[in-house]
Amino acid sequence: MKKAPLIWTNVLLFSITTLIAAIGVPWYALTIGFGWFEIIATIICLGYCGMSITAGYHRLWAHKTYDAHPILQWVYAIGGAFALQNSALHWSADHRVHHRHVDDNDKDPYSAGRGFWYSHIGWMLRDYEDVEKPDYSNVRDLQKNPIVMWQHRNYLWLTIATNFGIPLLLGIISGNILGMLLLAGVLRLVLSHHFTFFINSLAHVWGSQPYTEKNSARDNGILAFVTYGEGYHNFHHIFEYDYRNGIKWYHFDPTKWFIKTASWVKLTGNLRVVPEERIEQAKLQMQLKRAQDNVRQKPNAEQLLQLLQHEYELLLARMQDYYHIKKQLLLQRKDKLVAQYQAVDFKHKYLEFKHHLQQQQQHWQRLVNAVA
Repeated sequence: MKKAPLIWTNVLLFSITTLIAAIGVPWYALTIGFGWFEIIATIICLGYCGMSITAGYHRLWAHKTYDAHPILQWVYAIGGAFALQNSALHWSADHRVHHRHVDDNDKDPYSAGRGFWYSHIGWMLRDYEDVEKPDYSNVRDLQKNPIVMWQHRNYLWLTIATNFGIPLLLGIISGNILGMLLLAGVLRLVLSHHFTFFINSLAHVWGSQPYTEKNSARDNGILAFVTYGEGYHNFHHIFEYDYRNGIKWYHFDPTKWFIKTASWVKLTGNLRVVPEERIEQAKLQMQLKRAQDNVRQKPNAEQLLQLLQHEYELLLARMQDYYHIKKQLLLQRKDKLVAQYQAVDFKHKYLEFKHHLQQQQQHWQRLVNAVA
């Protein structure tokens, strides 16, 4: 079969920057050395590029998980050009197609079904005519955003200005122009690229699937450390409109922390969150499916399957009761007209339902572990 033609601009860009980062940077470090200013400035630039992609391109523009003040959008637009990952309009169009047709080799622009190399970088190196191209019809909302469209129209000169101008300016300040061009210019760009590319590739082959097996996306706490919280990819693919990726307090998700912190000073707002009940139900469904798969080959499979279904329905009912009364309690807390004795009584019922749910969850977990 004839291979798709190479996109030489991308091939040369990735090849030259990778060679400089792999050979030039270590050579300079060993022969001349980098100072703390160069190292710290590079880390800050890397973080700026990464957060512009995760908080800006991804969670704001591609998924509309929150609203952002125009000042913050300008910051994202500049940082996105600095990250050199195409305009926010084009990036979001591709990403929305990816979510709509995930793992479909004919429609997903970076389908994991075509292999690690393809989903990581290969899809950008060749002009694959068999893959559906975005026509921007799925980003009409972004076409009404003047900041997004300004960046899209001026993307080329913005990338040149940021990728050469920022390292050059930092080099003038530090008195080490070549060192800063190598570190904050080239190495930062290569790392920024591949950290983002890991979400399309590594996050679809390495990790767990606690919420869904309908696509290849996986949760990976280790990957979250180099992707600013984007490693919780299984959660993201089933709940893409949640501004969080890591939903637990201990999940490393600096993008979530930044968005939340920015809301305190009114730079972000309308932060969208999936109800906890829906998240727990998705996890419960996955546990049921895996437990059922484990017992199908056992001699007493029919009885075990009935037991699992019964316990699943019982736990689901407990869960629905608990979240229903929890919602009512939250509403009553907002209603200052509720009598004090009624509030106390309602709180007692809430704690009772919570206790019953926890007991049922423990019982369910013991059953699931027993049939594993």
